[in-house]
Amino acid sequence: MRLRIAIGALAWALTAPVVWAGPDTLELTIASVPAASRAALVDGRSRGHVTIYPDGYAWCPSVLRAEDGTYHMFHSRWPKSLGFLSWLTHSEVVHAVSDRPEGPYREIGVALPPTGDGRGDWFTAHNPKIKRFGDCYYLYFCQTRGDSFAVNGEAKRVEMARTGYRHPLWKNEARPNQRTFVAVSDSLDGPWGVSAEPIIQPAKTITTLTVNPAVCQGPDGTYFMIIKGDKPQATGFVRNQALATAPAPAGPWAIQDKPVIDDLDTEDASMWYDQTRKRFYAVFHAHTFIGLMTSVDGLNWERAKQYRLSPKEIRFDDGGVWKPERMERPFVLTDEKGRPEVLFVGCKKGDLAANFALTLTAQDGAN
Repeated sequence: MRLRIAIGALAWALTAPVVWAGPDTLELTIASVPAASRAALVDGRSRGHVTIYPDGYAWCPSVLRAEDGTYHMFHSRWPKSLGFLSWLTHSEVVHAVSDRPEGPYREIGVALPPTGDGRGDWFTAHNPKIKRFGDCYYLYFCQTRGDSFAVNGEAKRVEMARTGYRHPLWKNEARPNQRTFVAVSDSLDGPWGVSAEPIIQPAKTITTLTVNPAVCQGPDGTYFMIIKGDKPQATGFVRNQALATAPAPAGPWAIQDKPVIDDLDTEDASMWYDQTRKRFYAVFHAHTFIGLMTSVDGLNWERAKQYRLSPKEIRFDDGGVWKPERMERPFVLTDEKGRPEVLFVGCKKGDLAANFALTLTAQDGAN
């Protein structure tokens, strides 16, 4: 009997993943933004650390460092003429480039328009996340549809944009059809081939919709995705962060039994794997702060040591503090080893919305 137990234990040990990560000791310090960049909030012209447009809202920043050392931002933008809630209907994904991670970023084109050939009756392109896996670039994003938009679709989208969340088509058709897609290209300049169908559907720990995709590859080659949906059986409006895995960047994706976050109403996750610390990390936005989660295996998540990463405010190096009405869509740019370098966030106040680049310093503190 003892021999059989010993052999069984040895077989399990040979097949189980080996994890050598110690306790989480990551500490991130957010640098102040140069005071000169604050002028962007007045004249609507992008500067270092601030990406903004005079006639559009900038949101959902996602950045990738190319092989030539340039930095490529893919972010959402939609027209001010239709109001802030026209992200529901008219969001597009813009491609901009800079020689420095903090910018300024120069627009070079629209990667994904609000509607397009090959996308059927799906509309709006939102929540982009740009990744490179192998020789291809993967642009994850979400869009929506509804049967009622088949006739006079543009007029109905404009009406819904101006009405917002109270519009019956948003509640009954568009929101329940929000899904995540992926566009693939062998060049950051496109063209982008969009998946014909959503790559992930609500299951297990989320219902209604799949949005805010965040994707990274683990050390064993497995692909991990954090995806937002509604919390099943929740009383009131509560959003959950589900965890899915796949053998390839485009799927097939399978939602796992255990969510990343289900004890707090959150959204907008962005994840990465830190090769030095041998840990996964994910930032997210809650109602009053930007938070940080961590995992050793990518499947079982817990609060990071620095769980409350940042209050919702922008600090300038002259001592000034700007407090936006909304500070969301956090994204962390890392180096080639997965060490954090820049925190990007989308901020809104009044009739402006801009993407901020906040320089990070990473170190290990006492456990």
